[in-house]
Amino acid sequence: MNHARLHRHARNILILCALFTLAAAWAGHGAPAGAAPRTSSPAPVWRLLAPVSYENITLFPVVSAADADTSAFLTLDQGLASGEVMVSEQGAEGMARSRDSRHPTPPDDYRGASVNNLVLINRGKRPLLLLAGELVSGGKQDRVIAKDRIVPPGSAPLPLDVFCVEHGRWSSGANFSASKIIVHPSVREKAAIAHKQAEVWAAVSSGSTAEMRSGGAAAAAPSLTASEIARTIAADAPTQSYAKIYQESGAGASVDSFSEELRKRFAQATAGLKGERVVGVIVAYGGEVAWSDIFASGALFEQYSGKLLRSYSVEALARPGLRETATVESAREFLRRPAGHEQEESEPGVYRVREISEGHLSLVELESLAPKPLLLHRLLVRRTS
Repeated sequence: MNHARLHRHARNILILCALFTLAAAWAGHGAPAGAAPRTSSPAPVWRLLAPVSYENITLFPVVSAADADTSAFLTLDQGLASGEVMVSEQGAEGMARSRDSRHPTPPDDYRGASVNNLVLINRGKRPLLLLAGELVSGGKQDRVIAKDRIVPPGSAPLPLDVFCVEHGRWSSGANFSASKIIVHPSVREKAAIAHKQAEVWAAVSSGSTAEMRSGGAAAAAPSLTASEIARTIAADAPTQSYAKIYQESGAGASVDSFSEELRKRFAQATAGLKGERVVGVIVAYGGEVAWSDIFASGALFEQYSGKLLRSYSVEALARPGLRETATVESAREFLRRPAGHEQEESEPGVYRVREISEGHLSLVELESLAPKPLLLHRLLVRRTS
């Protein structure tokens, strides 16, 4: 090879190196210098089973062969029952630092009881999983968790955003206990998506915020009408306590029988699976697919399934008695990821929450970041307003 050819060969190598350098720089364009690459959990693969129908509700079980290990996470019901988690009114006694320094004193900026703020301490050894709509009973008023999030173990007392679902009582009381209740979709939507206290109260009083949209000439009246709920409040729960309305009243008896029948049918339809676990459910009322809760593992779904099925039952009773049945194709649409405006909130090294809105659909994804990225919970809602 002569000198001219060697020169051209070396020049070509230099050009290729320069092109590779430019390509690498372009691939990282927009990332801060020294920033770690953003990682996300791998996209899950889900499959729908045959629908489970009862009265005006249809459930589509969601199954997956990929069953993540979620034993490292603590649920709110578990934590409150075991004493590993403490939820109190702001400024409550018992929040002072103990001799072993495990109970730090709350900062001065959140002393004094507040309707929309509580104080939470995770004294356990596992990260705590919180879902929007989970109810804690006690204190001065019953409250629901305002948003999905993870609380790391051993953290300082946390100012916790909540919504009140007990319109009227503001009495003595400081600490909260597990209620094993998650509010029904109309109320949960207002907490998780709308983030407005007035709309949460209105949804509790009306039963369902979807009555007008779901109504039709052939529809039977809801079993839990707004007037029935009003009578229940006046007779059984004058403080408008959510737990009393749906547990200790005539309305509660209807919910018990409805949810038990739904549970039996769901259990029968999902029995005998091989190589797959039920990780979630897509919910339709009449012919409209309206809601879905999907988890990272079958074990995690099982921990929440009882109170979720009950919450879906409350919503069904509060909606018109439409006997239409949603199609599998329309339910499968709830497995896709909406393409719309995206917002993100995160606590570095702990969790990330993404919210995406497209038309009437709103998606909330809760992803844990440690020990590795894992999509823990996925909520997709067809908003009622």
